Amino acid sequence: CIDKEDPKKRGKGKGKSKDVCGYPLSIFFIVVNEFCERFSYYGMRAVLVLYFKYFLQWDEDLATSIYHTFVALCYLTPILGAIVADSWLGKFKTIVYLSIVYTIGQVAMAVSAVHDITDSNRDGTPDNMTFHVALSMVGLFLIALGTGGIKPCVAAFGGDQFSEHQDKQRRTFFSVFYLCINGGSLLSTIITPILRGQECGIYSQQKCYSLAFGVPAALMVVALVVFIVGSGMYYKAEPEGNIMLDVCKCIGFAIKNRYRHRSNQYPRRQHWMDWAEEKYDKLLIAQIKMVLKVLFLYIPLPMFWTLFDQKGSRWTLQATTMNGYFGKLVIQPDQMQIFNPILILTLVPIMDSVIYPLIKKCGFNFTPLKRMTVGMFLAAMAFVCAALVQVEIDKTLPVFPSASQSQLKLLNMGSSAVTVNLPGNESLTLNAAQASDKYFTFETERIIVSVGSPGMTQAIFLKRESRQTLLIPSVISDEWLLTQDLTSKPGQGNNEIRFVNGMNMPVNVTTSAVDLGLIEPFYYSTYSTIKNGETKFSLLSGSQSCEYIKDFGFGGSYTFFIPSTFVFGPDCQDSITVVEDIEPNSVHMALQIPQYFFITAGEVMFSVTGLEFSYSQAPSNMKAVLQAGWLFTVAIGNFIVLIVAEIAKLPNKWAEYVLFASLLVLVCIIFSTMAYFYTYIDPSEIEDQFSKKVDEDEDDKDKREKAEIKMVRRDSAESYDDSYKQSNM
Repeated sequence: CIDKEDPKKRGKGKGKSKDVCGYPLSIFFIVVNEFCERFSYYGMRAVLVLYFKYFLQWDEDLATSIYHTFVALCYLTPILGAIVADSWLGKFKTIVYLSIVYTIGQVAMAVSAVHDITDSNRDGTPDNMTFHVALSMVGLFLIALGTGGIKPCVAAFGGDQFSEHQDKQRRTFFSVFYLCINGGSLLSTIITPILRGQECGIYSQQKCYSLAFGVPAALMVVALVVFIVGSGMYYKAEPEGNIMLDVCKCIGFAIKNRYRHRSNQYPRRQHWMDWAEEKYDKLLIAQIKMVLKVLFLYIPLPMFWTLFDQKGSRWTLQATTMNGYFGKLVIQPDQMQIFNPILILTLVPIMDSVIYPLIKKCGFNFTPLKRMTVGMFLAAMAFVCAALVQVEIDKTLPVFPSASQSQLKLLNMGSSAVTVNLPGNESLTLNAAQASDKYFTFETERIIVSVGSPGMTQAIFLKRESRQTLLIPSVISDEWLLTQDLTSKPGQGNNEIRFVNGMNMPVNVTTSAVDLGLIEPFYYSTYSTIKNGETKFSLLSGSQSCEYIKDFGFGGSYTFFIPSTFVFGPDCQDSITVVEDIEPNSVHMALQIPQYFFITAGEVMFSVTGLEFSYSQAPSNMKAVLQAGWLFTVAIGNFIVLIVAEIAKLPNKWAEYVLFASLLVLVCIIFSTMAYFYTYIDPSEIEDQFSKKVDEDEDDKDKREKAEIKMVRRDSAESYDDSYKQSNM
């Protein structure tokens, strides 16, 4: 590798970059900047929907709606960024200014996730949620403006750094550039969920969303600093105007001119864009016609993105109700998204090298539009898989009481079996230190319970829309206690546990993370949160102690009963009765892999092929217009999620998945019909025809001018002869 001065022509906007191994040194700053920026964006986005649900305490529908609104804004702002860069500030200033906005947004998100700021009573829950919501919304808006605004600028700015003779190096740069995008996405999707899963805080320990947002914010600061450090080496092209503005002006003039000449006295024209011929060049009009032909095919495409982007919202929320144990490895719900970039890197070369050539050898003309149709169908199949997984999850979820119902469980605290009679149910025999297998549901608040034989009867008053446990004392005539149980599944894959002390002496229960406190005789503790994995409980009463070990899964609720016959010592492990109030997540996260496979295969066939098709059918100077149109379909697709979810309001999630799959299949049929009637064109050939026509017109004009000159000369010669003859006469 030889360092030498960049041989590019000198001029305004040129930096003083050296070549290293044949590449401008400046592009290394751009590559590092892109990696850090993509890590920042995807890392923040990976945990965003869980932040909405568990930190801001929104329900799943609101969390999904705000998530997709944010994603939609991220795909609308690139159009604004491209116009600002090409028409006003230039790419360099646009990247710097919007990166500053971007960084402020990331910092705002990190600060909004610090619960201690408004947690005055130090219970781990923010007291002023309005502050956190407002700050996070401002942060998300700034992030959407920043990431979207620089999206169309960074890659193009990197391409500007190469000289005309460096085509090979430019192609390598773009390959490395997009590798950095996937690398940043993959690493951040692995790392930020791990950071989120940690516990942090000044006064109370909670899930560390501030760290999960803080690391991406730090990476964005690094991205900005690295980019500015290379400022003196960059070639900074001056703004030359944006083609999108020219296209919009031309289309606007054609519509306005057609409206002015709408009466029948004006002759019709072949295409409505021909009404712009009075002001705009015919070649530009022909190029716009080609672009509009492709944009017409874009109309059904948003439905694909409606399904695709739900992998970061609905699918992540679905994973929170599943078992994440992969052997000794524990996968967080938001880490399941890593299968998307992994499968992309795997499937793209397989499709290009194996699948497509094999289909071609079979004699099937697998055109780009047919590939896109198949990609949409595969995305629909992904949601069918998601619906089937949801059906399996629903089978394991508890049925909680409705607003008019109450549920009751029984726990025998005595040392002998008892018979219990509940209204509307058969007699139930509870063994010593055992609980009923299920909750009994009642429609009335007041029920009569009979215990023992001869029985003792009491009226029990239940609370509507609640679950309760009746603690039956060893001496039936003693006070009967009712505990308040959970009416929702524990969030974030955690477990909720409590202890019931059936002994006649107080017991202190602690773990390394939680102190359940001193439990009085014949009483119970409040619920405490325990993470998944093995937990060791220390039970102390005076000088006596016991070590109790329990391995927890995800999302369960347990009551641990210390019976009256409990004996402290090394063999106390089996003496404690474990009552499973809410079953832990039993459906494995691996069942989501098929839906990720189908959605990623659909993305490869739809997105990659769609961009390739669009570029092949558009003039060279109209690529930016099609890129803007493509990003616009992504934004519209995310807005459709809000509309469909709001209108449908289906009670079952599996039904919503089936609805989205059905809508995409319907759109797939419409798109395939449109594709059937589409005629492929060669834009360069059409442009050449216009160029030849222009050249011929110029040649004809030159010939006419030459003929007129000759005629003028001949006329002047003849008039000279006449005047000469007249003067002689």
